[in-house]
Amino acid sequence: MPARENVPKISVVATTIEEWFTTNARDLPWRHQRTGYSALVSELMLQQTQVSRVIDKYTNFMARFPTAKALAKAPESEVLAAWQGLGYYRRARFLHAAAKVVVEQHAGVVPMERDALMALPGVGRYSAGSIASIVDGRREAIVDGNVSRVFQRLAAREGSVNEKANAAWAWVQAQRFVDASTNPAKANEGLMELGASICTPAAPKCESCPLAAQCLARKRGVVGAIPAAKPRAVKQELVLLSVRITRSDGAILLEQRAQSGLWGGLWQPPTVEVVEGAEFTPIAAAKRVAVTAKLTRASEVSCTLTHRSVRFMLYHGSIRGKGAALEVQGRRFVTREEIANYAMSNAVKRLLDLRLS
Repeated sequence: MPARENVPKISVVATTIEEWFTTNARDLPWRHQRTGYSALVSELMLQQTQVSRVIDKYTNFMARFPTAKALAKAPESEVLAAWQGLGYYRRARFLHAAAKVVVEQHAGVVPMERDALMALPGVGRYSAGSIASIVDGRREAIVDGNVSRVFQRLAAREGSVNEKANAAWAWVQAQRFVDASTNPAKANEGLMELGASICTPAAPKCESCPLAAQCLARKRGVVGAIPAAKPRAVKQELVLLSVRITRSDGAILLEQRAQSGLWGGLWQPPTVEVVEGAEFTPIAAAKRVAVTAKLTRASEVSCTLTHRSVRFMLYHGSIRGKGAALEVQGRRFVTREEIANYAMSNAVKRLLDLRLS
């Protein structure tokens, strides 16, 4: 049987979700205050990051930068340090840049017009719709993977959420949905909540879903097949040679990565990319990373990112004195007390926390 062109009974769907969300909304810190700035911060933090990881970071970030003006005035290094643990540091730079635009062009107040929101760095169509509808009650559509999945199951629409036709269709349904709602803020936030907590990709809680009676995929027994899974890309491995140099007072030699590319602008021990399968003696490793210190092979550390895996070949060395000769090309020794002020990837934090004999 072909899928319906539209989600059926969209007004019933909207009303049902609003009523469900009233009593089932999770207690999240960004829901305690509804300002354009708080919504901007939470939206960028939640992009590609689980809610559980964002909760504490959001609270601490807002305490450190309570207004767009405070964030705009802060140096980038401080913003990146406050972002540690969330990953995808490009979002932190976008948020910092967006705050500057808000201060310079909007008198410190985040605009609510969709086009003005989308002009802010890091804010796309989804985030703009979310901010405008939730903060200002505007009838703006929102579509992300969770929303698309809910709509496709309601209409038993086959295919992946990433297919061009399905993506365009989802935006049409999202606008129909918010237009049919009585409270756009509650409807849109409830829709996102339903997709995140009930209508999940795997093991959806259909027995607890308020839309079970309207769901064509459930009636046809095809919930597990809708939407179709996106083919997984083969992850490329990146091999890095990394050298941890420790001074007698415990300070560690760090360098800053290039602003573009993986972990752009973050700090790390002296590190270079090497060919997979390459092996290095301690002397060759020191020469490859351009450090003058006696090294020993320490360990390997691996991490998995969204699109690639990374393997660190780690060497360790220690020196006496201040090590001024090693502080070249932007490298510097950083004490344990100072290190929290230097933004680093989680993978590099693992390198620095290794117990080395």
